Amino acid sequence: MAEEHTTLTVALSQLKLASKKLQLDSGMHKMLSLPKRSISVSIDIRLDNGSVGVFNGVRVQHWDARGPFKGGIRYSPNVTLDDVTALAMLMTWKCAIANIPFGGAKGGVCVDTKKTSKHELERLTRRYVSLIADYLGPHRDIPAPDMYTDSQTMAWIMDTYSQLKGYSIPESATGKPVEIGGSWGRTEATGRGVISCVKQAAENKNVKIKNAAIAIQGFGNVGYHAAVAAQEEGAKVIAVSDSTGGIYCPDGLNPPDVLAHKEQTRSVQNYKGCKNITNEELLELPCDVLIPAALENQITCKNADKIKAKMVAEAANGPTTPDADKVLYEKEICLIPDILANSGGVTVSYFEWVQNLTREQWPLEKVNRKLEEKMTKAFNDVVSISEKEESDMRTGALILGVGRVANAIKVLGLWP
Repeated sequence: MAEEHTTLTVALSQLKLASKKLQLDSGMHKMLSLPKRSISVSIDIRLDNGSVGVFNGVRVQHWDARGPFKGGIRYSPNVTLDDVTALAMLMTWKCAIANIPFGGAKGGVCVDTKKTSKHELERLTRRYVSLIADYLGPHRDIPAPDMYTDSQTMAWIMDTYSQLKGYSIPESATGKPVEIGGSWGRTEATGRGVISCVKQAAENKNVKIKNAAIAIQGFGNVGYHAAVAAQEEGAKVIAVSDSTGGIYCPDGLNPPDVLAHKEQTRSVQNYKGCKNITNEELLELPCDVLIPAALENQITCKNADKIKAKMVAEAANGPTTPDADKVLYEKEICLIPDILANSGGVTVSYFEWVQNLTREQWPLEKVNRKLEEKMTKAFNDVVSISEKEESDMRTGALILGVGRVANAIKVLGLWP
């Protein structure tokens, strides 16, 4: 019988595995298993109809031994403290694996953006920032976009923080519009980073990515940009899906055309020349690369044995359960874990922060080149540890990330 997996239980079990492999003492393991700070706030705003709305908000700061806290803010009716705590922990490892000087954080507000006006969201965002502002800052904690937040949300966050301090501080948030200090390439970064990992994995196995068949579950920002980047490399995107279902075309799709169809009809389904399929069917299609870019817990012990892909690149957070991990490893399917595969977003957020600190703006070509270099280096670092440990890549990534954070804490020591 399969165990039930929550985001936090999975994150803690992964930490336990890495701690054991690294032979960390119980004190260090306990320190890493708890966030440094969890902030819960009640956000009161005036709604458009004149009444008062009250929303719960959180910001969890996990560890900052390697640099300021860094992590997204999500707006969702399903935000829980446990989930945000787990995601903050995973951000700590993700930044360490990418070898960028940040620690992990995550934030969230319990709100349904589909039932909230833009003016209400602006008031909500600014009020939320004002309540946690003492714990934010370019050298303390730097927010970024996440689920149902975007560059506009980050503009409000940056402006609110700047107004409170009395001068413009663009480096106080990343994922901003380019007009106010955002980085070129930030929107596409996570999807492009996934394909950088796929390219390197293919190269390591002496396989060409050109004409490789790729299926992508999820056609939001990450899934779409992964599809575009894959097509640029000559790969063939044979299937994509969104919350309404998916489409399958063995001869290949054109991602921009599918996006235009989705924007017109609110679904990728019924796209010309394609067969409609379910999200579950997409996962089991014969393909070279499967990219889960939607929700967590999509590949489980129930369907892992039916996966026909030669490679799985996790663009989403936690799309594969621990018991499914074992099945894929035994089937010799190369799995590129989320804390490596989807680190392109935080990597370009780091580039944006650096550009803001120096008041520069790099051209897109420079951003993409540096992103590919960072992703390739992180991928090869993880492969090196995995081969040494004779383990899957997720274990290798965890050993690398947790190890780097634990070493930083040891070197700093405990004060006082």
